Amino acid sequence: MELNSMYEDELRKFFEDRKEKAFRGSQLFTFFHDKKRYDVENSNLSSKAIALIKDEEINKIEIFKSFDSDLDETRKLLFKLKDGNLIEGVLMEYKHGYSQCVSTQVGCRMGCDFCASTKSGLVRNLSAGEMLGQVYEIENKYNIKVSNFILMGSGEPLDNFSEVIRFIKLLHDEKGHNTSYRNITISTCGVADKIYDLADLNLPINLAVSLHQTNDRDRSALMPINRRFNLAELKKSLEYYVKKTNNRLTFEYTMIKNQNDGTKNIDELYNFAKNLKCHINLIPLNPIEEFDEKRPSKSEINDFKNKLERRGFNVTIRRELGSDISASCGQLRRKIEVK
Repeated sequence: MELNSMYEDELRKFFEDRKEKAFRGSQLFTFFHDKKRYDVENSNLSSKAIALIKDEEINKIEIFKSFDSDLDETRKLLFKLKDGNLIEGVLMEYKHGYSQCVSTQVGCRMGCDFCASTKSGLVRNLSAGEMLGQVYEIENKYNIKVSNFILMGSGEPLDNFSEVIRFIKLLHDEKGHNTSYRNITISTCGVADKIYDLADLNLPINLAVSLHQTNDRDRSALMPINRRFNLAELKKSLEYYVKKTNNRLTFEYTMIKNQNDGTKNIDELYNFAKNLKCHINLIPLNPIEEFDEKRPSKSEINDFKNKLERRGFNVTIRRELGSDISASCGQLRRKIEVK
């Protein structure tokens, strides 16, 4: 395992097993995750400790390109991995601070019709160190501290479960970034078996579920994951999650004109979510070349929102950010690679 993906106790054991003092592991952990540095030859490690890790893997990524929106305070970044693959991230500035969208895979195998990330399929999973690298590179570049993290970039987080959990725990570690679990959100298209596993960990993080359709026929056509875990199975896993954690769910619902914006959809959504502790976030469709559909008008989206609120749901409409720099999931990486 790469050194910058290891927990502190694993690094301490690494040095102990090589007849070096365990506290060298703590020093290295702090160097990676508090100092956010990788040049271990300039660390406070002993020469013996540096020699011991000379041939070990430290997985450093770099910012390949960055793009600033002219419309708002959004920045889009492409990161280059050691093997040359590209992943992307988004930095958003709000009044309360900075939020960052983090990628968990190179590409994605979930196959959702409207998502640019999945069009080239899954290349590989990211390691925890590569996920952390996205955070540290952005903070170092802009000299900021990011306070909120959304695992909603390229990839399905629950399809890379063990590394995502490792990333979250390392991000939370008080000797590292020291991020509150409450400031971390996992977004999933509905990998129900892993939702049970996540619930059993009982981490006080946020879970967002990409719903986007309200019946099995239409959702299976739009999101292939529904053929594996239909809405009844998904709901059962979410009921377990809420009961186990007492955390509120967020349902992400992309608005597609004449596809999921009708009265029937409101009725079906009500029946699906009425007994779940949840919030509904409506997202105007971001068109891509491979998905030739349109978004409803602003008035139609507001009407849909109002009807859901009258059914008793808490509903918001996502504010569009960085539309001039392809800031939605997978769009920028795909444009660069297609060129």
